[in-house]
Amino acid sequence: MKTVGDLFPDFSMQGVNENNEIIPVDVLTNDWTVVYFYPKDFTFICPTEISAMDRLLEEADVIGISGDNEHCKLAWRREHKDLNKLNQWSFADTEGTLVDALGIRSDEGVALRATFIVDPHNIIQHVSVNNLNVGRNPKETLRILDALQTDELCPCNRPVGGDTI
Repeated sequence: MKTVGDLFPDFSMQGVNENNEIIPVDVLTNDWTVVYFYPKDFTFICPTEISAMDRLLEEADVIGISGDNEHCKLAWRREHKDLNKLNQWSFADTEGTLVDALGIRSDEGVALRATFIVDPHNIIQHVSVNNLNVGRNPKETLRILDALQTDELCPCNRPVGGDTI
């Protein structure tokens, strides 16, 4: 599995943007980016995570990825009350190329609930991976992102915007 200090792999895939338009994407931005993977669209835990991850957009670019295609993502976003006004992009890793390059494919053949925080140089600065049945805590992702952006020593349980050492 790719880990802290590794270069986040190049990728090219179709996605759905904040305007619910299907678009091709092949690069990360030159900003801090939270890239998170979820198993499938039209599931039960995923919408809770996806809508909560949308709240991180003030601090970083946020990209959600699963193996379902872009048309499935668009339909889900249009249909689900918590997803129809997302400001983040959702990408379709239909071949599983990025999932495999990162080493996060589950035994069931779908992406594990993996979160990568990538710096402006596309270097992975944080990795967290949960099994399929456990949702993430986007507030913790924000806490870690904020700490990484300080480029300072940050104590245990430091809140967002808290003191550094």
